[in-house]
Amino acid sequence: MRITNWLPESVTRSTKGILSIAFVFYFTTLFAQNLEGTTYYSADGKKFEFVNGSEFNNTDTSLFLGHVGSWEVGNGKLILFTAVDDSTEIRDTLDITYQSKDRISVYNGARYFTLQKKNASRSENYFTSIIRAILGMSALLLLGFLFSADRKHINWSLVIKGILLQVVLALLILKAPYVEGFFEFLSRAFVKVVDMAHEGATFVFGSFIDGTVNPYVKNFATWILPSVIFFSALTSLMYYWGILQRVVMGMAWLMKRVMGLSGAESVSAAGNIFLGQTEAPLLVKPYLGRMTKSEILCLMAGGMATIAGGVLASYIGFLGGEDPQQKVYFAKHLLTASLMSAPAAIVFAKMLFPEREEINPDLSVEKEKLGANALEAITNGTTDGLKLAVNVGAMLIVFISLVALANWLLGKFGYYTGLNDIIASFGHYSSLSFEAVLGYTLSPFAWIMGVPWEDSLIVGQLLGEKTILNEFVAYGNLATLKFYMSDKAVLMTTYVLCGFANFASIGIQVGGIGALAPERKSTLAKFGMKALIAGTLACMSTAVIAGMLY
Repeated sequence: MRITNWLPESVTRSTKGILSIAFVFYFTTLFAQNLEGTTYYSADGKKFEFVNGSEFNNTDTSLFLGHVGSWEVGNGKLILFTAVDDSTEIRDTLDITYQSKDRISVYNGARYFTLQKKNASRSENYFTSIIRAILGMSALLLLGFLFSADRKHINWSLVIKGILLQVVLALLILKAPYVEGFFEFLSRAFVKVVDMAHEGATFVFGSFIDGTVNPYVKNFATWILPSVIFFSALTSLMYYWGILQRVVMGMAWLMKRVMGLSGAESVSAAGNIFLGQTEAPLLVKPYLGRMTKSEILCLMAGGMATIAGGVLASYIGFLGGEDPQQKVYFAKHLLTASLMSAPAAIVFAKMLFPEREEINPDLSVEKEKLGANALEAITNGTTDGLKLAVNVGAMLIVFISLVALANWLLGKFGYYTGLNDIIASFGHYSSLSFEAVLGYTLSPFAWIMGVPWEDSLIVGQLLGEKTILNEFVAYGNLATLKFYMSDKAVLMTTYVLCGFANFASIGIQVGGIGALAPERKSTLAKFGMKALIAGTLACMSTAVIAGMLY
């Protein structure tokens, strides 16, 4: 028997009635905006115009079938009518997943489409964005202060310098014309390199007849994971040639000068921008045994707050899909997030465990090669990339299956307790589920960061998935959920998910870094949760700044 059956019928009826009215009001408000006289554009510049009098003009039949016709909106659906002749009419029925004054996203049962106004206006003014960013950053610093092991000795000068370095990096990359142009170029080059991985995948998985990959074969395993293998080999080659070490040294020198860090933690923090959380420590391998506890936490937090180049390519594929412009857009922001996360991780690591010991200022990079020659470096990188790709695929199979099991159990619990009806009445989730628990629990944190309230549930859900499962699962879901979110929320979510900060990474770091310095395993294990907290706060801080500048 369901628990709701034990309640008085009047109470149950009135509760459901109130929730239903609230939902209908929300739903009506969401889609009540007048479309008449509005002109939208697709990603490649094709025009779709809602003409006065419920008529439309369309220049891109890849999105919708008709060029001209009539339209109507009702119950969250956009219906397009196109007359073929006097007796035949084509009808497109589309679910409206998101609508604002500058954008509309729809779903036709197979694909999502987004149409946007040219020169779209900001959803909120700069003053409001700055106030919300100050509130969000203050809340994150308060959390760092509360979790600190030694609050009296927090170096507030380092904290302020680290935050300012984040802001300066964001301003230069996202707002300064010449620097933004350079990063646009880097992003296009990065996307081009990702496409090169598809060439190899096409040869292996393509048809002998026409040389193309059958759409039914093109999936995560055959199209996304090959980029992980290719980028691992490319990274290994650049490391062998010494290119990565020079870039790392430049970033390390900047952070050492600005923030007054030791040489080892500067190098490891900069290395984490390009390498994985177990590869970056190789750069400071000779120092691991002598690093202070604060430096060890800084090393671990840097690994948690950043991602490796190989998986970065996968996230671009997730979020950009087949759209070249979207690929470049997300590539630029993912690269920016990786750069900003380095000083952010240092800030929160130094708050959670302030430095009390004497540090070594020596700034150098381990000269160890990854092979006897370039060919061996490529071979070693390919083997490592294959292991990583198989590991990623296996983890996704397990984690997504576990989520399905959890949702089934929670759904049964929600049915017998009546929670399913209550949750469904809010309109965001149809029943009690893993996603619903995370969304409702973490939505306040998303709002504090500066995410619009109407998007907080989705962002909270994705933040929880990233922390409890991993960022692959979260980015995979964002690829679909972005059509239900505002542009600002999508941007901020892209930043907050850009890091390895999840529970599985604690074990990866203890095992991986512990193999390089066995005598530090106990310290690594002790700092696992602190590194996770520091990495999560660092990713949240980059999202706050990105939201401020949106």
